[in-house]
Amino acid sequence: MSTPFPFTAVVGQDDLRLALLLNAVSPAVGGVLVRGEKGTAKSTAVRALSALLPGVDVVAGCRFSCDPGAPDPACPDGPHEAGAYESRAARMVELPVGASEDRLVGALDIERALAEGVKAFEPGLLADAHRGILYVDEVNLLHDHLVDLLLDAAAMGASYVEREGVSVRHAAKFLLVGTMNPEEGELRPQLLDRFGLTVEVAASREPDQRVEVVRRRLAYDDDPDGFATRWADEEGAVRARIVAARELLPSVRLGDGALRQIAATCAAFEVDGMRADIVMARTAVALAAWDGRTDVLAEDVRQAALLALPHRRRRNPFDAPGLDENKLDETLEEFGGQGSGEDEDPDPDPDPDPDPGSDGPGGDGGGQAPESDGPQGGDSGARPEAGEAGEPQPSGAGAGEQQPVRAGEPFRTKVLSVPGVGEGAAGRRSRARTERGRTTGSRRPQGALTKLHLAATVQAAAPHQRARGRVGRGLVVRRDDLRQATREGREGNLVLFVVDASGSMAARQRMSAVKGAVLSLLLDAYQRRDKVGLVTFRGAGAEVVLPPTSSVDAAAARLESLPTGGRTPLGAGLLKAHDVLRVERMRDPARRALVVVVTDGRATGGPEPVALGARAARLLAAEGVASVVVDCESGVVRLGLAAQLAGDLGGTAVTLDELRADSIAGLVKDVQGNRQSNRRVA
Repeated sequence: MSTPFPFTAVVGQDDLRLALLLNAVSPAVGGVLVRGEKGTAKSTAVRALSALLPGVDVVAGCRFSCDPGAPDPACPDGPHEAGAYESRAARMVELPVGASEDRLVGALDIERALAEGVKAFEPGLLADAHRGILYVDEVNLLHDHLVDLLLDAAAMGASYVEREGVSVRHAAKFLLVGTMNPEEGELRPQLLDRFGLTVEVAASREPDQRVEVVRRRLAYDDDPDGFATRWADEEGAVRARIVAARELLPSVRLGDGALRQIAATCAAFEVDGMRADIVMARTAVALAAWDGRTDVLAEDVRQAALLALPHRRRRNPFDAPGLDENKLDETLEEFGGQGSGEDEDPDPDPDPDPDPGSDGPGGDGGGQAPESDGPQGGDSGARPEAGEAGEPQPSGAGAGEQQPVRAGEPFRTKVLSVPGVGEGAAGRRSRARTERGRTTGSRRPQGALTKLHLAATVQAAAPHQRARGRVGRGLVVRRDDLRQATREGREGNLVLFVVDASGSMAARQRMSAVKGAVLSLLLDAYQRRDKVGLVTFRGAGAEVVLPPTSSVDAAAARLESLPTGGRTPLGAGLLKAHDVLRVERMRDPARRALVVVVTDGRATGGPEPVALGARAARLLAAEGVASVVVDCESGVVRLGLAAQLAGDLGGTAVTLDELRADSIAGLVKDVQGNRQSNRRVA
């Protein structure tokens, strides 16, 4: 086993180290979510923490790490005799992103259960992590069915395995620590709320600190054991401080004044539920114990809020996590003196005679008038729009290009899904054969048996009982008789947006509504665990603004800064989408795609633009790509070009207004019906 990098040798990352240490002092805080860019020592710090944790006493021979002082009465290895125990180091168990359900919760030997009637259970990672750390690297990429199991175990402190009438339950209380890169996608809100604390990490921009990081890393790589020995004293000091803080923890007093500050802070930031209040209280107590105090101070409450609230105040997936520290300080100050017994300043006015020439509240900084919103800062000055006919351009924009406009207010959309049944990654959009869902049939297992189809297994074994010499009531079952249940659930898709950013889209202020519609669809893609990509076309060609990714946040940011103007190379946009899908199909062949084309259907620029657009659309249709055209045409006179494009794509057109309406519910049925009709005609 390799020597871990010493925790105390990590350079900087003060918030990360503090959050981990607070959980070491008080596991009841509820774990840590570490968000940050790659290469910022997230995993290094988490793995190093386990070496600092005090050892644990466990029942001798128990595979589920029962506490000898209070053994689990329902432990599968029980009942346990009193007195027999052993000490071992605290475990840190890593959950791989691609782990199976059986690896996480454990597996039953179905063959022995059927043939011998023996309840043989092999513990999983949740059992290994009991009374230790469960670490999930890239936790935002964890499959939904594993997230559901983690949520259940974290909520109940136990893991339940139910298989065809056989039930096993064991204790599973662990410190949940996850790391993630936000660029690769966000967490489900339910799992996000299960993490007690969250920290944002980033690489230092100070050259001296970066030099020290490189120096220590190279020294560790050259001689891990020697490097760890040089930091042994610092590691021992921190380990002793954790033990002392744990002993002091029950003596820490959380007064009414601090509780009032905690409640007022959570109310001021409008966090959902009461978990935030409880986590803040536990964190403030742990901070006091870590500092060797028995009273919780206002500074503990403030630090607890900075660690416990940022990930709980997000109102939608596109809100950046974080707290307004000025608002936090105002709230703590407002409720700090109520019931705390602290001396208050008899003169609340710190400056009764301010300098008339200074910039104070309401002052004008020496008599200068405040800036007014001009043409660049507001809507007071009308600005001509740039279209394809050569209207005047705004200053600072290139020829035929407008400055980006803000997206309109997002709204709730109905489900757009890919017809047929796929086998892609678990999600919530289209029908798929998955490990979870309703049972639709059976098949011979390929590899390890995970979901037994009992009726099919019995049916396969029944004809051979006489030949196998069956005696009595037992059923003779062999490996070849076992049948795997096939189940149907939902998958996540690749939703590729192809957005028309030409001058015709900018006319009559349509681009704001268009961006609002795309933002709404992005929000839907986030909730359904899709990958998304963004292709735009305008001017002389098309551009992949965002390659397929799980980060819907990144797509929303690119959409916000999207400029408009120029001609409409529709064919180039569809061909670019075809290239993106071809490459992505090689990377992830099981994930099906849904192309959403946002345009008014016009095609201009280059030789034969209309014919090129039609050929490119038919190319996508020939490969069976599911598509939807969001028709952005407006005005009294409409050409219906988007509907013609949808026909060439083999999909369906829907207007911006219909995107909000119930009529879109039948959209994919129409797409599928069109394809079936085309096949019958052919």
